[in-house]
Amino acid sequence: MQLNNFFKTILSFFLSLAMFFLIEASASAVLQDGDEVPNYVRADITGFNFHGEDLSKSSIAGALARDADFSDVDLHGTVLTLSDLKGSNLNGIDLTDTLSDRVNFQNTDLRNSILINMIASGSSFAGADIEGADFSFAVLDSDDQRNLCKIASGINPTTGVSTSESLECK
Repeated sequence: MQLNNFFKTILSFFLSLAMFFLIEASASAVLQDGDEVPNYVRADITGFNFHGEDLSKSSIAGALARDADFSDVDLHGTVLTLSDLKGSNLNGIDLTDTLSDRVNFQNTDLRNSILINMIASGSSFAGADIEGADFSFAVLDSDDQRNLCKIASGINPTTGVSTSESLECK
Protein backbone atom coordinates (compact mmCIF):
# COMPACT_ATOMS: atom_id res chain seq x y z
CA MET A 1 0.00 0.00 0.00
CA GLN A 2 2.84 2.42 0.82
CA LEU A 3 4.51 1.58 -2.48
CA ASN A 4 1.26 2.33 -4.31
CA ASN A 5 1.00 5.74 -2.55
CA PHE A 6 4.65 6.44 -3.37
CA PHE A 7 4.04 5.82 -7.08
CA LYS A 8 0.89 7.98 -6.99
CA THR A 9 2.90 10.79 -5.40
CA ILE A 10 5.67 10.50 -7.99
CA LEU A 11 3.14 10.36 -10.83
CA SER A 12 1.32 13.38 -9.42
CA PHE A 13 4.57 15.33 -9.21
CA PHE A 14 5.52 14.60 -12.82
CA LEU A 15 2.00 15.34 -14.04
CA SER A 16 2.09 18.66 -12.16
CA LEU A 17 5.44 19.51 -13.69
CA ALA A 18 4.29 18.58 -17.20
CA MET A 19 1.05 20.54 -16.76
CA PHE A 20 2.98 23.62 -15.62
CA PHE A 21 5.15 23.60 -18.74
CA LEU A 22 2.15 22.94 -21.01
CA ILE A 23 0.26 25.85 -19.45
CA GLU A 24 3.23 28.17 -19.88
CA ALA A 25 3.72 27.11 -23.50
CA SER A 26 0.03 27.46 -24.40
CA ALA A 27 -0.26 30.85 -22.70
CA SER A 28 2.59 32.29 -24.74
CA ALA A 29 1.23 30.75 -27.95
CA VAL A 30 -2.22 32.37 -27.62
CA LEU A 31 -1.33 35.85 -26.40
CA GLN A 32 -0.87 38.69 -28.86
CA ASP A 33 1.80 41.36 -28.49
CA GLY A 34 0.85 43.69 -25.67
CA ASP A 35 -1.63 41.25 -24.10
CA GLU A 36 -1.11 40.51 -20.44
CA VAL A 37 -2.10 37.42 -18.53
CA PRO A 38 -3.74 38.32 -15.21
CA ASN A 39 -1.34 37.58 -12.38
CA TYR A 40 -2.50 37.21 -8.78
CA VAL A 41 0.49 35.25 -7.47
CA ARG A 42 0.61 35.48 -3.66
CA ALA A 43 -2.00 38.26 -3.79
CA ASP A 44 -4.67 38.88 -1.17
CA ILE A 45 -7.85 38.85 -3.23
CA THR A 46 -10.16 37.93 -0.36
CA GLY A 47 -13.75 38.88 -1.17
CA PHE A 48 -12.96 40.06 -4.74
CA ASN A 49 -15.72 39.75 -7.35
CA PHE A 50 -14.48 38.15 -10.59
CA HIS A 51 -17.95 36.96 -11.70
CA GLY A 52 -18.01 36.04 -15.40
CA GLU A 53 -14.44 37.14 -16.17
CA ASP A 54 -11.99 35.39 -18.47
CA LEU A 55 -8.93 34.66 -16.35
CA SER A 56 -7.78 31.73 -18.48
CA LYS A 57 -4.09 30.90 -18.43
CA SER A 58 -3.53 33.29 -15.52
CA SER A 59 -1.75 32.51 -12.30
CA ILE A 60 -3.37 32.64 -8.89
CA ALA A 61 -0.69 30.53 -7.20
CA GLY A 62 -0.33 31.08 -3.48
CA ALA A 63 -3.19 33.61 -3.42
CA LEU A 64 -5.42 34.22 -0.44
CA ALA A 65 -8.84 34.27 -2.11
CA ARG A 66 -11.28 33.37 0.64
CA ASP A 67 -14.93 34.26 0.11
CA ALA A 68 -14.21 35.53 -3.42
CA ASP A 69 -16.75 35.29 -6.24
CA PHE A 70 -15.37 33.24 -9.12
CA SER A 71 -18.82 32.17 -10.37
CA ASP A 72 -18.98 31.55 -14.12
CA VAL A 73 -15.29 32.46 -14.48
CA ASP A 74 -13.11 30.89 -17.18
CA LEU A 75 -9.98 29.76 -15.34
CA HIS A 76 -8.99 26.95 -17.72
CA GLY A 77 -5.26 26.43 -17.97
CA THR A 78 -4.48 28.40 -14.81
CA VAL A 79 -2.06 27.70 -11.99
CA LEU A 80 -3.77 27.71 -8.57
CA THR A 81 -1.09 25.87 -6.59
CA LEU A 82 -1.17 26.58 -2.84
CA SER A 83 -4.13 28.98 -3.10
CA ASP A 84 -6.69 29.35 -0.33
CA LEU A 85 -10.20 29.56 -1.82
CA LYS A 86 -12.08 28.60 1.35
CA GLY A 87 -15.70 29.70 1.26
CA SER A 88 -15.49 31.07 -2.30
CA ASN A 89 -18.27 30.92 -4.87
CA LEU A 90 -16.97 28.76 -7.75
CA ASN A 91 -20.41 27.94 -9.15
CA GLY A 92 -20.11 27.28 -12.90
CA ILE A 93 -16.34 27.88 -12.97
CA ASP A 94 -14.21 26.28 -15.70
CA LEU A 95 -11.10 24.76 -14.11
CA THR A 96 -10.25 22.52 -17.07
CA ASP A 97 -6.53 21.69 -17.36
CA THR A 98 -5.59 23.58 -14.19
CA LEU A 99 -2.71 22.87 -11.87
CA SER A 100 -4.59 22.99 -8.58
CA ASP A 101 -2.37 21.02 -6.23
CA ARG A 102 -2.51 21.77 -2.50
CA VAL A 103 -5.43 24.17 -2.90
CA ASN A 104 -7.93 24.78 -0.10
CA PHE A 105 -11.37 24.22 -1.67
CA GLN A 106 -13.03 23.80 1.75
CA ASN A 107 -16.64 25.00 1.95
CA THR A 108 -16.61 26.24 -1.64
CA ASP A 109 -19.59 26.22 -3.98
CA LEU A 110 -18.42 24.04 -6.89
CA ARG A 111 -21.90 23.36 -8.25
CA ASN A 112 -22.00 22.92 -12.03
CA SER A 113 -18.24 23.49 -12.31
CA ILE A 114 -16.01 21.89 -14.93
CA LEU A 115 -12.84 20.39 -13.45
CA ILE A 116 -11.79 18.17 -16.36
CA ASN A 117 -8.09 17.15 -16.35
CA MET A 118 -7.50 19.21 -13.20
CA ILE A 119 -4.51 18.15 -11.10
CA ALA A 120 -5.66 18.57 -7.50
CA SER A 121 -3.34 16.32 -5.51
CA GLY A 122 -2.99 17.40 -1.90
CA SER A 123 -6.04 19.68 -2.14
CA SER A 124 -8.91 19.70 0.34
CA PHE A 125 -12.58 19.63 -0.67
CA ALA A 126 -14.08 19.21 2.81
CA GLY A 127 -17.54 20.77 2.99
CA ALA A 128 -17.60 21.70 -0.71
CA ASP A 129 -20.89 21.57 -2.62
CA ILE A 130 -20.13 19.56 -5.78
CA GLU A 131 -23.63 19.01 -7.20
CA GLY A 132 -23.34 18.84 -11.00
CA ALA A 133 -19.54 19.20 -10.98
CA ASP A 134 -17.61 17.34 -13.71
CA PHE A 135 -14.33 15.86 -12.40
CA SER A 136 -13.60 13.75 -15.52
CA PHE A 137 -9.95 12.70 -15.69
CA ALA A 138 -9.05 14.89 -12.67
CA VAL A 139 -6.11 13.77 -10.55
CA LEU A 140 -7.34 13.63 -6.95
CA ASP A 141 -6.02 12.01 -3.79
CA SER A 142 -7.80 8.69 -3.25
CA ASP A 143 -9.24 9.87 0.10
CA ASP A 144 -10.68 12.99 -1.56
CA GLN A 145 -12.14 10.91 -4.37
CA ARG A 146 -13.81 8.54 -1.88
CA ASN A 147 -15.18 11.40 0.22
CA LEU A 148 -16.45 13.28 -2.82
CA CYS A 149 -18.20 10.12 -4.03
CA LYS A 150 -20.18 10.08 -0.78
CA ILE A 151 -21.77 13.43 -1.66
CA ALA A 152 -21.71 13.25 -5.49
CA SER A 153 -25.00 14.19 -7.13
CA GLY A 154 -26.34 15.89 -10.21
CA ILE A 155 -25.39 16.21 -13.84
CA ASN A 156 -23.20 18.98 -15.22
CA PRO A 157 -25.40 21.22 -17.40
CA THR A 158 -22.57 21.97 -19.86
CA THR A 159 -20.90 18.58 -20.32
CA GLY A 160 -23.90 16.34 -19.54
CA VAL A 161 -21.72 14.12 -17.32
CA SER A 162 -22.92 13.05 -13.89
CA THR A 163 -20.76 13.98 -10.93
CA SER A 164 -20.57 10.41 -9.64
CA GLU A 165 -19.61 9.09 -13.10
CA SER A 166 -16.91 11.74 -13.49
CA LEU A 167 -15.46 10.76 -10.09
CA GLU A 168 -15.58 7.07 -11.08
CA CYS A 169 -17.59 6.27 -7.96
CA LYS A 170 -18.24 2.59 -7.30
